[in-house]
Amino acid sequence: MNSLIARDTKDGAILTVHIQPKASTTECVGIHGNAIKIRVAAPPVDGAANDELIRFLAQTLVLPLAAVHIESGNGGRHKRVRLRGVMAERVIARLMQKGPVAE
Repeated sequence: MNSLIARDTKDGAILTVHIQPKASTTECVGIHGNAIKIRVAAPPVDGAANDELIRFLAQTLVLPLAAVHIESGNGGRHKRVRLRGVMAERVIARLMQKGPVAE
């Protein structure tokens, strides 16, 4: 596993994400450089794409919404997301079940 994409911390994992807003559906579509690429079915307006990303990650990883926090990249496509209560290996395994291994 690429430790630049997901790495463990003392209370969970940090995930590097590249998002593509305004997609037809929200889904993980694979690896994009040193990040997981996730298409979100929300526009990048008033935090809608960030909210959809948080909802998708919480649902996919079976975490409460409060356990998913965007640490950096709020206004851009490249983000670092803290996921409390889950290990990096499980994060990658769950996200890759939802989509192809690479793009």
